[in-house]
Amino acid sequence: MPEYPPLPLPLPETPRLAQNVTHFARALRRAGLPIGPGRVSEAVEAVATAGFTSKQDFYWTLHACFVSKPEHRQVFAQIFRLYWRDPRFLEHMMAAMLPAIRGTQEEKAAKPAQKRAAEALLDGAEAPDRPDPSEGEEPPEQLELNAELTMSREERLRQLDFEQMSTAEVAEAKRMLAKMQLPIRPIQSRRLMASPTGPRIDWRRTMAQAARQGGEITTLARAQRRVRWPNLVVICDISGSMSQYSRLILHFLHAVANRKGPGWARVHGFTFGTRLTNITRHLAQRDVDAALAAAGAEAQDWEGGTRIGACLHDFNRDWSRRVMGQGAVVLLITDGLDRDDTDQLSAEMQRLHLSARRLIWLNPLLRFDGFAPKARGIRAMLPHVDSFRAGHSIAALQDLADMLARQDDSGEKQRLMQMLTAE
Repeated sequence: MPEYPPLPLPLPETPRLAQNVTHFARALRRAGLPIGPGRVSEAVEAVATAGFTSKQDFYWTLHACFVSKPEHRQVFAQIFRLYWRDPRFLEHMMAAMLPAIRGTQEEKAAKPAQKRAAEALLDGAEAPDRPDPSEGEEPPEQLELNAELTMSREERLRQLDFEQMSTAEVAEAKRMLAKMQLPIRPIQSRRLMASPTGPRIDWRRTMAQAARQGGEITTLARAQRRVRWPNLVVICDISGSMSQYSRLILHFLHAVANRKGPGWARVHGFTFGTRLTNITRHLAQRDVDAALAAAGAEAQDWEGGTRIGACLHDFNRDWSRRVMGQGAVVLLITDGLDRDDTDQLSAEMQRLHLSARRLIWLNPLLRFDGFAPKARGIRAMLPHVDSFRAGHSIAALQDLADMLARQDDSGEKQRLMQMLTAE
């Protein structure tokens, strides 16, 4: 095939294409994208070949060179907007980094990945200098604030949405989740065990002792019920819309699975997107990073689509009898956004509910004040759960631990069921 010369580029006399692309790549690397010198060189050549006639072409040219995983798309989009397209990007970055004060105006939540983009672009930068008031202008009125009663950094991190956390906040949240506990009350079994102070008389053992003493009953043997701990079964959605929540919740699940002392008999973990994956054996590893890396390598549908009904069918058919034979507590973590057959989803949820001692649904979408069960998947799943709660922050997971001690706590289920029946 004949080779065509590249089109002439309308570049200025002192072009700085390579320098600007290099600084942009450094910001992406600080935000967590794996970018090396080779990709920077490829990006400069690609932009030089594609030209600058279209902003959209320029965006997707750099996107093709720097983005290799779905979870990097939002970070790239935010940094691109701030670096290339917004002339007042420094003010936007400062606003994203400054702590908000709740006052007369409603607080505006940061967009996903905005904090990480601001941190990567700032990298120690300072706000522009303001003019000296001594040069003739009257100094503005000073406003003094007393921050003694404001929430601490740790308390603010507890309430922060997982999706809105920066890179440093995610690392701190993982350390907090590793220290959390998920206590559960033991279950009294029907079986009896010998106890000198038990409330029941063990007639079988009493008569056996009497038979060895010529039929004379000298003491009454007593017994009490055995105590056992239930299993915890976690079924976690790892589709694209649940990615950030699933990663941190699995960190919490690993801490629960490796907690020493009395508690859950065993913790079983399953992930699903377009297919079901058992990650129980990976959670047994002591190192959390190694455990989640092995789980992510086995779950090939990470950041993919969602087939909740089909995956629950696979669980009920292949794993339900193995892990739920003695009344396990099931923790279902998903946003309920499923486009498959709702009849199958409703039937599989009903079967899962009947097999579990208690079925708890954690949905990150419940964090919104105006949440309503409008999606078909949510309407099909909601009637078959015992408790419906939010699962978007550390505080929500701590509330889950408190809720397990109350058997009658249904969370937001009753309120949302009234909305369904009122339609």
